[in-house]
Amino acid sequence: MNSKGRLYGIGVGPGDPELLTLKALRLLRTAPVIAYQSAIDKDSIARKIVSQYLSKNQVEVLFHLPRALEPEKAKSIYDQEVEPIAEHLAAGRNVVVLCEGDPFFYGSFMYLFTRLSDEYQTEVVPGISSLMACPVSLGVPFTYYNDILTVLPATLPTEMLTSHLLATDAAAIIKLGRHFGRVRDILHQLGLASRAKYIERATMTQQRIVPLDEVNPDDVPYFSMIVIPTKLKL
Repeated sequence: MNSKGRLYGIGVGPGDPELLTLKALRLLRTAPVIAYQSAIDKDSIARKIVSQYLSKNQVEVLFHLPRALEPEKAKSIYDQEVEPIAEHLAAGRNVVVLCEGDPFFYGSFMYLFTRLSDEYQTEVVPGISSLMACPVSLGVPFTYYNDILTVLPATLPTEMLTSHLLATDAAAIIKLGRHFGRVRDILHQLGLASRAKYIERATMTQQRIVPLDEVNPDDVPYFSMIVIPTKLKL
């Protein structure tokens, strides 16, 4: 009788294939099964990041975790999507799940973790997140001394975004997409637009840095961020 396989969630970083930890690389190369998610009818970005490190002998499992669903509706879909991974684990095969950025920082792996970690031994390997990569790519220090950094999803209501921005020293605004125009208006109203920096697809070959007021609100990808660095203090 086979013992159960081990589940690994590894962060593969923001896009540059060299921003992968040595531990993640070792697990990636030795795992018999590699799992990753993508949107329906789109290639997996996580797989693309590590494609040069994969071997032809590894079994690959693709799954879909739709975003922006009501919790009850999402639960049944997520339960179904993790079944192929659970089958490999039950058969005694280790499975490495690829996670863009870091598995536990707004990462989809958390949905696998909550469903499988009680039954299967699980290890999470941290990865470099876009929160770290974007300021470096922009060439701006994020915070100094005891300054407070706040991470804000652009999907928050205007009132919440405004109150949090007023209460922090530095901010990262994520999940921009169709909310970009509203966020930009808020930054102008608060006098923060001059400090705000926009970047998309940080560290990827398609990386773009665009002045805030030159960004087309209708063409803002999911992998984008507005960075508001703290004021320089010497």
